[in-house]
Amino acid sequence: MKGTNLGEFEELVLLTIAALMNDAYSVAICDELEKRTDRDVKLGVVHAVLNRLEEKGLVKSKLGEATNVRGGKRKRYYSITSAGKASLLKAKEVRDQLWSIIPDLALKLNV
Repeated sequence: MKGTNLGEFEELVLLTIAALMNDAYSVAICDELEKRTDRDVKLGVVHAVLNRLEEKGLVKSKLGEATNVRGGKRKRYYSITSAGKASLLKAKEVRDQLWSIIPDLALKLNV
């Protein structure tokens, strides 16, 4: 398995897969990211990140059934592996630790 350090967008994609659960395929991930982040998210970038996360062993994928709606084309569904869950938990832990050392006054003053 490659390194488990997450970039910001990788973390967002992993979190989105977790949120979508059984409906986590590339277009749904892209749509959810656009909705939640208010950013323009390119499908090609999401595909690249999904491939990278799969190479790192943080997600796995499987093909769904073919449907007439998609002209017989099958969707690739993604799920988080145990290594992916551990990586997300570690990222959250680091963020929480950093947030906890910010003085309250700095947050109140928007410094």
